[in-house]
Amino acid sequence: MLYAVRLVLLGLHFIAVGVLGLLLGLCRPFHPDNTRLFARLYSLPARRVLGVKVEAQVDSLNAQPPGFVMVANHQSNYDLFLLGGIVPPRTVAVGKKSLGLIPLFGQLFWLGGNILVNRENAREARRSLQLTSKTLRDRSTSIWIFPEGTRNGTDELLPFKKGAFHMAIDAGVPIVPVCISRYRRTLRLGRWRSGQVRVRALAPIATQGLTHKDTAELLQRCRAQMQQTIDELDHELRRA
Repeated sequence: MLYAVRLVLLGLHFIAVGVLGLLLGLCRPFHPDNTRLFARLYSLPARRVLGVKVEAQVDSLNAQPPGFVMVANHQSNYDLFLLGGIVPPRTVAVGKKSLGLIPLFGQLFWLGGNILVNRENAREARRSLQLTSKTLRDRSTSIWIFPEGTRNGTDELLPFKKGAFHMAIDAGVPIVPVCISRYRRTLRLGRWRSGQVRVRALAPIATQGLTHKDTAELLQRCRAQMQQTIDELDHELRRA
């Protein structure tokens, strides 16, 4: 019963934020902090609705000035609610073009200045990534991306796609890995207190002086650090 009530409330909340966000977005379209504002509107009330406790250890993220690439593991659509509260200032995201078709949310994604990529059109995808690199380099704006490219609820991270790492190298900006504990099997939305999630941002990884020949090594180093950290987060929560 509680599970069903939560889903209904979450749906109503999603619609309400879409309407409110659309009004705010139309008043200041493409403002560099729109994405941060929309993410918080989605996230903070939703955590209470879901009964989830989110512990964020993100000092390295907050200490980094705008103009970097964030990479995070992606588990489900709940990531919007669980990770939205930590989005730093002047941040946009890279998402698949189909996100723009979701009523209200798609319009907010566009008004936030986020970048929609058509992965089925290689030329258009490359053009979008070039635009993203320019945004990083010239506008002091950070980019949030899920390098696995799709939702993944397994214990092992999927192979990372290279786009985020090419962008960071092209712009000469650091990469900040953000790890969220595995929650898909542990959250119990039918309970009053449905569970705990832990988020940890790692130390920035510098890219200055690197070339595209270094992409594979950089990608693997980042993935290994994130895999180790996610395993540690799960172990910590099991012991808590």
